[in-house]
Amino acid sequence: MKNLKKNFAVIAAATALFSACASGEQNALTVSGLDPVKFDTIINEKPVKLFTLKNQNGMEVCITNYGGRVVSLVVPDKDGKPTDVVLGYDNIQEYADTLNSPSDYGSSVGRYANRIKNSQFKLGDETYQLKVNDNENCLHGGGTTGWMNQVYTAEQIGDSILKLTIVAEDGENGFPGNVTATTIYKVCANNTLDITWEAETDKPTIINQTNHNYYNLSGDFTKPGYDMLLYVNADKFTASDAKYIPTGEIRDVEGTPFDFRTPHAIGDSIKSEYDQIKNATGYDHNFCLNTYSDGKGDDTQVCASLYSPKTGIFMEMFTNEPGVQVYSGNFQGVGNEVNIAHKHGPYPKHVSVCLESQKYPDSPNHPEWVQPTLNPGEKYYSHAAYKFSVK
Repeated sequence: MKNLKKNFAVIAAATALFSACASGEQNALTVSGLDPVKFDTIINEKPVKLFTLKNQNGMEVCITNYGGRVVSLVVPDKDGKPTDVVLGYDNIQEYADTLNSPSDYGSSVGRYANRIKNSQFKLGDETYQLKVNDNENCLHGGGTTGWMNQVYTAEQIGDSILKLTIVAEDGENGFPGNVTATTIYKVCANNTLDITWEAETDKPTIINQTNHNYYNLSGDFTKPGYDMLLYVNADKFTASDAKYIPTGEIRDVEGTPFDFRTPHAIGDSIKSEYDQIKNATGYDHNFCLNTYSDGKGDDTQVCASLYSPKTGIFMEMFTNEPGVQVYSGNFQGVGNEVNIAHKHGPYPKHVSVCLESQKYPDSPNHPEWVQPTLNPGEKYYSHAAYKFSVK
């Protein structure tokens, strides 16, 4: 893959050109306040744009085909006010600058979401060495050279559907098989963001895709999201070591800060002295969903929810996957993150919550768990939906 930094000159030139040609006319902004011109460019010789999906009930989702990223997600609050509820940037330069402002904001993650221990896994008789990008581990398919930083081919279908396609080569970041994968975003009439992932391969490989939206339903991105009420339909979670790798132990949530079977404020337990909270300085763990059993997930049941008493915005999550990673933005407002120009200004630590559908982290190295293996002739299918309402 060509170095993304080589394209910054193209991006800057394109931005300057658009600015110079603005002969007194205002650019049409999205409901979330984004200027599509700031996303219209070329990266790695491929066109990048901002696509807007909407319905008739006040929901708008803006997506760039760079990394298949959700840039903004607007829904009405309890007073009918349009409210952007996801973190991100307001221009393509920040997303593409993987050196100074690396992020997974809103991305469609692949090939393998979450971590693989020691960046290795065995499939059949072959051991594969993956790109190392998180301590000695592989995170999100290689991070800066993973799918979240590739340009997808985009096809918008009407006002409410966007189909994104990526073709990954055999050996990319160490993963086997030529893979063609699609991410389909759909904005439904009932204010649901519906996401489906499909993939095919010509060689045995592993696939584990997810969406990486960072949610803050309060509309206030200047404070930690401690007052948001979280619910997770899970009796158990996978314990992790100090480097966020599953130990293999599956613990009961009963009597721990991981018991969200009754909704409660995230701030109630996020500063607990419990070992798993201390290791991660918050939540960054896989919950074993009760909605998955006998090799099948029931995506008609709510697997998790998030609620802001401030705005009244209520989000329910559905998935066919066995797990959901709850991540509480533990690296926001830390180090260089403090000085990055986000669309809402600087983000503090714990400002958001990610709810990522997935196979369990490091599952290729735990044969007793649901496996992410995809063989030739098979089709990978994963589904997640996020339904918004007010109460």
